[in-house]
Amino acid sequence: MPTYQIKVNGTSKTVDVAEDTPVLWVLRDHLDLVGTKYGCGIGQCGACTIHVDGTAMRSCSLTLAQIDGKSITTIEGLSEDGTHPVQEAWKEVDVPQCGYCQAGQIMTASAFLESNPNPSEEDIENAMHGNICRCASYTRIKNAVKIAAENMG
Repeated sequence: MPTYQIKVNGTSKTVDVAEDTPVLWVLRDHLDLVGTKYGCGIGQCGACTIHVDGTAMRSCSLTLAQIDGKSITTIEGLSEDGTHPVQEAWKEVDVPQCGYCQAGQIMTASAFLESNPNPSEEDIENAMHGNICRCASYTRIKNAVKIAAENMG
């Protein structure tokens, strides 16, 4: 098996996996970072969203070979103590119901706000559109993204 060098949450890691192994399974099964969730396996729901060099990407449909040498941030690495402004806004608004999609929602929102720190409601809706929440917490998600943007600004 090939060996890959990746940086995960600021720490260099070496993993030996098949080149077509999805990043999601490397994170969960090889690095024991289980905050990134499996949802659909085809990159459509957003539960598995991580940052690759600061860009939100779906880890279930991304192979390790595609990101060899790049920097990954998972929900565990967004902030050590859960005080990233998006995480704080999520708590303030009490977004989660079941909570399953929340890591992916937060990772999408945080990458979005880095590139658009003063979004309109339409910007937020467009950015978060691909993340599915089975509990339909979309209004609270949008409100939390607005609050996070204000707090980051």
